[in-house]
Amino acid sequence: MSSPETRPLNSLGFAKPPSETRVVVAMSGGVDSSVVAAQLKEEGYDVVGVTLQLYDHGAALAKKGACCAGIDIHDARRVAEEMGFPHYVLDYENIFQDAVIQEFADSYLGGATPVPCIRCNERVKFKDLLETAKDLEADCMATGHYIQRKMGAEGAELHSAEDANRDQSYFLFSTTPAQLNYLRFPLGHLPSKDATRELAAKYGLAVADKPDSQDICFVPDGNYAGVIEKLRPGSAEPGEIVHADGRVLAQHKGVIHYTIGQRRGLGIGGLSEPLYVVKLDVEKKQVVVGPKEMLATRVIPVREINWLGDEPFTSRSEWHLKVKVRSTRPPREAIIRPLSDTTAEVELLTAEEGVSPGQACVFYADEGSRIFGGGWIWRGH
Repeated sequence: MSSPETRPLNSLGFAKPPSETRVVVAMSGGVDSSVVAAQLKEEGYDVVGVTLQLYDHGAALAKKGACCAGIDIHDARRVAEEMGFPHYVLDYENIFQDAVIQEFADSYLGGATPVPCIRCNERVKFKDLLETAKDLEADCMATGHYIQRKMGAEGAELHSAEDANRDQSYFLFSTTPAQLNYLRFPLGHLPSKDATRELAAKYGLAVADKPDSQDICFVPDGNYAGVIEKLRPGSAEPGEIVHADGRVLAQHKGVIHYTIGQRRGLGIGGLSEPLYVVKLDVEKKQVVVGPKEMLATRVIPVREINWLGDEPFTSRSEWHLKVKVRSTRPPREAIIRPLSDTTAEVELLTAEEGVSPGQACVFYADEGSRIFGGGWIWRGH
């Protein structure tokens, strides 16, 4: 019998048979994580499925297209039954409320445009759930995210997904090196979402044709303002829509109904120039509008940086990388100047419009697919 040192690595990178390798799969009830669980089970791994209940799914049960609701827990459990592995549902409602929803409300009321999915990955899935996986004595935890983990000279590296249209790197930049050692992303190398659905059909999964979730899970109908009003009564107080030059143009029904860069639905007609929301002043209850060029930003302050480079972040005075300032935009060339281990000034070589506090700024290699981490944009112009 070969010694562990000479034994070939299995598909998850361990020098032992799949049957002796326990993997916890974070199951949302959607197609992606269901395929991961089914595939690993078929390969012979000791699979344990875990689904998080993140909020009152009695209220969410009827709403299609949102993840983590009651119907998704049911779907995840059914996949586990079909494939024959244990499945647990963990009540993370209080953790989710404290770590994600409350900050989302505060951030939104502060005039920022938050990305709660990143905080959920960072504070719930890759923190508490990851600890639970270790308590279950799992060798690793696998998720259905479209991102790649590759071994480099200095250890595990984070890389963009093979399919650029499905890439979720923007939402996973805060994954730490220690978490990256423990996590696995079996779908990141697939060429397309169709390939995932084909695998779901191959395994006979009932979720094969289930639509993707589009909205933030606790804002299933996309009505952010409605959710904030419930969480923070009185937050939709009316105020003035003011031009950047000081002119009062109209009244509004609450700052929470507006986002930086918005043009439509401002209710200010009869003006010769198109106007955009350039600032939200929560204290003065003002929505400030101005011409499009006022949205252009070149220098962005970034904090809470999670660095994934091989050398320390502060070992250089500047890093020439690409950055993404919104999930829907391609990476743009930038110079990143570290101010400390966790703060930096990011200078875009070409100005971007609609850079908003509360969004993430994610660092990408100038060439190739590697992700070097990122941080949070924290104040406007």
